[in-house]
Amino acid sequence: MNTFESVALPDRLRGLAVQLERGLVERRVVVRRCLLTALAGEHTLLIGPPGTAKSELARRLRAAFRDARYFERLLTRFTVPEELFGPLSIRALEQDRYERHTAGFLPDASIAFIDEVFKANSAILNALLTLLNEREFDNGAGRQRCPLVSVIGATNDVPEDEVGEAFFDRFLTRLPVAPVSTEGFAALLDTGCTDAWSLADDALALADADLAALADAARQVALPTGVVAVLSALRTHLAADGGYVSDRRWVKTLWLLRVAAASEGRSALRVWDLLLLPACVAPDATRQGAVADWLTHHLGVREAYAPARLTRVVQAFEAQLDAERKANDLDYDDAGRLRFSASDLSAGSGTELAIELAEQIGDAKGGAGALRMSYSRQRRYGPAHIGARTAQIDDLLARITGYRTELEAERASLADCRRTTLWLDDAELAQVERHLAATASALADLVARARDARRGFENLPRLPAEAAMAAGDAVPEPVLHEPLT
Repeated sequence: MNTFESVALPDRLRGLAVQLERGLVERRVVVRRCLLTALAGEHTLLIGPPGTAKSELARRLRAAFRDARYFERLLTRFTVPEELFGPLSIRALEQDRYERHTAGFLPDASIAFIDEVFKANSAILNALLTLLNEREFDNGAGRQRCPLVSVIGATNDVPEDEVGEAFFDRFLTRLPVAPVSTEGFAALLDTGCTDAWSLADDALALADADLAALADAARQVALPTGVVAVLSALRTHLAADGGYVSDRRWVKTLWLLRVAAASEGRSALRVWDLLLLPACVAPDATRQGAVADWLTHHLGVREAYAPARLTRVVQAFEAQLDAERKANDLDYDDAGRLRFSASDLSAGSGTELAIELAEQIGDAKGGAGALRMSYSRQRRYGPAHIGARTAQIDDLLARITGYRTELEAERASLADCRRTTLWLDDAELAQVERHLAATASALADLVARARDARRGFENLPRLPAEAAMAAGDAVPEPVLHEPLT
């Protein structure tokens, strides 16, 4: 049995994440996303001002990997390639070869931290592109394979030039890092009294075999159709909003999601994993917030049963009921005169009969006005009509009931996710739960309104059975509303 098939590695990852974030204030999400990105073999860019523990995060990440070689450098516009890739080999130059001694430099590192990554010139950035993406370094006439696991970059600003944007795209995860909040400031001051950080249990560190086992498990993680549907909808939404996400980035993002699922011992992705997407598909805090908001309103719900759509459906029945309640029948004989029956004149028949004094209208002979009779009878309905209306509402209620059951299952799944997740931000999960709770409450209100409408149709004035048979009691056309799928 490989390492990952037991519970050992998920438990170790949980313990490792707790150790890495120890003593850091309001950095739980950043620490865990950096670790997850490294487990996926990808790179993280930290975007924020100096003094927000960005370099500390990178140094701690080094401890997560056993025997990892670490490299760190601050780039400036005066940085030369030798500072990153090593000095030229004098012996190689004597033999007309242009090669570098890379031992101890970036091509030899497993974990690296590059501060102010966009300050270097384009020549250095172009060399870094191949190293970060292909894990290879052009050294002389050949390419050197590099053991790089993950690079953490840091910057204050997102680049706008072509080379900078290409390099920016090499970082799969882009994490804004803000100064500690007012609420966390006291805890930040207390950290100055603590000992220097070190990994409390070296047994938690990950070996190459652990990473290989995790990758094998991630390749087996299933991709449910519901997750694909949300990904497709988000891709369409981003494209319509002017946001471009390359095909390569979508593929790498899906791999990160699979690693996240596998690291928690799961065999399939779940929709809540998609809350990892904003840092992968949006470049800055503002646009990441917009993606997170979109996900909050789309995860765990079906668009066809959104409260806004269901409200319009229920309103269609309410409007039909109101129209049928107000509908009048006028009964004429063959001569075109109003016909009255005994039942029309009896109490409680729903018939109104009035004789009004007309306006004094002079005629050609100067005569006085005449009495005018007005007559209205509330329309009455047969069993077929009322049965058709109530049956249509029963179908609607059955559909909503089925969806409410589905929604409660999603809420239970979300609650389980909040208890067990290694990587997701509980504040974001709580926001999704609030949206699902609001959806459930709105559905309950709509069910009550639909039932009221059903009772209204049942209580419409009814034709006597013999009258309904004589009138043909036709089944009415269904109430038109938006389709529910």
